[in-house]
Amino acid sequence: MPIQTVGVIGCGLMGSGIAQVCAQAGYKTIVREVNDELLQKGLGKIEGFLTKSVEKGKLTAEQKQAVMSNLIGTTSLTAMKDADIIIEAAIENINLKKELFGELDKLCPSHTIFASNTSSLTITEMAAATKRPDRFVGLHFFNPVPLMKLVEVVRTIATSHESFNTAFAFAKTLGKEPIACKDNSGFVVNLLLVPYLLDAIRALENGVATVEDLDKGMVLGCGYPMGPFTLLDFVGLDTTLYIANIMFEEYRESKYAPPPLLRKMVLAGYLGKKSGKGFYDYSSEKPKATDLGM
Repeated sequence: MPIQTVGVIGCGLMGSGIAQVCAQAGYKTIVREVNDELLQKGLGKIEGFLTKSVEKGKLTAEQKQAVMSNLIGTTSLTAMKDADIIIEAAIENINLKKELFGELDKLCPSHTIFASNTSSLTITEMAAATKRPDRFVGLHFFNPVPLMKLVEVVRTIATSHESFNTAFAFAKTLGKEPIACKDNSGFVVNLLLVPYLLDAIRALENGVATVEDLDKGMVLGCGYPMGPFTLLDFVGLDTTLYIANIMFEEYRESKYAPPPLLRKMVLAGYLGKKSGKGFYDYSSEKPKATDLGM
């Protein structure tokens, strides 16, 4: 069946972005949050982004209104029962995700495709909580969703060709560039990115160079838009630690093992930009490297 109605579970940073691009592509989009306060915050984030787009001349006021009219906010899981595809963007907790999909499996008709936006958990384990593993995929978007073009479309050993092809084509209708991935922890991007970020921390621990020079080396030497420590602060050190732990548990390879410095910084509350301090201190106008006593 063609996709006409999209359900999005979660209206936080990722969920609000996913809901926005779906509504912007013309889909009736139902976005669900656990309470009205979080729901209104997420919908406000979408409206704020669209308002800025109008101010910059990227959208007309009429186009903004059309996007907002495609959005339906709810705190009820039952509201998802008529969706043709449901994209879960809840917190990275496998038990919560399995519980959600188990409930949705009972609510939704047999044709509904389930998808998870997880960045590191295995899709197969979530699919096993339902009676439709053949209609279960990963759709991993990147932050900020309205601006980042990539979507990793993840296929498990049980995903049907039809479901995968439908999800892949759906990602294209959102104006994204999808790539096909197997259901391995980290998929493509994090599989390659996480060891790079952890190696940068190890290089700092071993006194190879300073935070600034390691960043500058990768920006000027490899043409990266930002160095590893700037990126770590942007992603969040707690998020990186969480993903690294999941990947190490999956592969048991040392390259995925979180370095001691990363653990210590998270314990100290140095989480990156969101906490005001990570590998850089953001308390002044121009960020400067944090004194880590090294």
